[in-house]
Amino acid sequence: MLTAVDHVQLAAPPGSEDLLRAYYTDALGMTEIPKPPVLAARGGCWFQAGAVRLHLGIEEDFHPARKAHPGLGVTGIDAYAARLVAHGAPVTWDGDLPGHRRFYSEDPVGNRLEFLEPVTGS
Repeated sequence: MLTAVDHVQLAAPPGSEDLLRAYYTDALGMTEIPKPPVLAARGGCWFQAGAVRLHLGIEEDFHPARKAHPGLGVTGIDAYAARLVAHGAPVTWDGDLPGHRRFYSEDPVGNRLEFLEPVTGS
């Protein structure tokens, strides 16, 4: 039986780890977590915030995920969007999901990320 999503993996080009670290730790507020040594030799970075874990793996023939994306729940979505903008990340609001406020952004290598927050009572 499936019980949870352990992590989401996104791809990144060779040599992009410093860009990824700056974005995922500074802009998103995640913490880099160590990769096991055998996997660290392959490059890439792993990040975590609470139960949310994102793995960025190196792909030689990298193409950013423009449609496929992780959907990340946030609290205080307006402040979170402002935080990303302050770090130079694009924010594109989308009001098409009933019961939620959401926006899309991109990491520094072009991977699409969705951020959403449920709309509470009226």
